[in-house]
Amino acid sequence: MPNRKLGRPTDQRVAMLRNLTTALIWNGKIITTESRAKEVKSIAEKLITLAVKEYKNTETVMKETRNEKMQIVEVEKINDKPSKLAARRRISAYLYDVPEFKSKKESKPEYRERTQDRAHPVIEKLFRDIAPKYDGRKGGYTRILKMGPRRGDAAEMVVLELI
Repeated sequence: MPNRKLGRPTDQRVAMLRNLTTALIWNGKIITTESRAKEVKSIAEKLITLAVKEYKNTETVMKETRNEKMQIVEVEKINDKPSKLAARRRISAYLYDVPEFKSKKESKPEYRERTQDRAHPVIEKLFRDIAPKYDGRKGGYTRILKMGPRRGDAAEMVVLELI
């Protein structure tokens, strides 16, 4: 089944769909036209399904590292199995990398400490928050709610959100 053209050249269409999909996963919902929402819905559901299948595939290993006093210490570390790493790479190849925002009252060291374990926040959110939420479901992660026509061109506007 061919994709909708959405009145754009291929490069612009792919960039727009990547941007909308990233915004949906990062924010939880987006407002867009009905045809765009239908395209984004199928893409987002495939990415979420991939994350749900792979989010548990980790293993705990013991690694030797040096502490502040330069003593060798064994530390327990959680590593991804190869299938989860491959899924993570496939998802990161599609989604854009959105930086976490620093709140106004937060200092630089606090922001750095809060975000040090999240190199790619969108992918981490997908694997840590969204995938466990939908574990056990067989699809149907998104919902489209119609809002009515847009004022300027009467295009049907919808809200696309994660359930």
